[in-house]
Amino acid sequence: MFDFRPLLTAEGLISLVSLVALEIVLGVDNIVFIAIVSERVAPERRPALRRLGVGLALIMRLVLLGSLSWLMGLTRPLFGVAGVELSGRDLVLLAGGLFLVAKSAHEMFQRVEDHAPGAGSEASGVTRRSGNFGLLLAQILTLDIVFSLDSVITAVGMARQLSIMATAVVIAVAIMLLAANAVSEFITRHPSLKVLALSFLLMVGVLLIADAFGKHIPKGYVYFAMAYALGVELINIRRHRKRA
Repeated sequence: MFDFRPLLTAEGLISLVSLVALEIVLGVDNIVFIAIVSERVAPERRPALRRLGVGLALIMRLVLLGSLSWLMGLTRPLFGVAGVELSGRDLVLLAGGLFLVAKSAHEMFQRVEDHAPGAGSEASGVTRRSGNFGLLLAQILTLDIVFSLDSVITAVGMARQLSIMATAVVIAVAIMLLAANAVSEFITRHPSLKVLALSFLLMVGVLLIADAFGKHIPKGYVYFAMAYALGVELINIRRHRKRA
């Protein structure tokens, strides 16, 4: 049973608000990936895929919170490679990072090919909508596991009360659920933002790989750089609208 009494204290509330804010920031990766992947299915099925993707993210986070002893065991070194000790968590981050880099690079390549000379709009539309719903959901689940592991380990480092961690995760994922459709539709309406989003995911994949080998690079640098690039792109979009 959860003990919700810590939530009624000032310290508990401050911890909850801080953790919710951090979980939302960490969830940006999740939302952008779901937004990109959901474009591969027909428009009428996209909201369902997004809801399932965010719902699975919530389930994964709560399952990991419910098995904290096993989760902490993942941080113990298993073996060493080139002088670097790797744990179960590191292997998950490494696999997730490699998958994210490969997926982002593949999506970028397909986007360039779709818009290359001789590639008609009809062919482009077929390429974007030919994804299998179940396969795409499996891809989202794979990244949900990686992002959830990162998110929950961060939550454990910030708060010691399970009730605070669980409440923060539920609130953050609920906000992700509300934002998923808006973010996805905004990216779909502005093709240039899709390249920016894929660049962001590519950088996150590299960060996960570096983290797996013990090279921790603060994500704040990446978020700041991408926020700056997003701001510049939004100015360009507004300028083009005025010119049109």
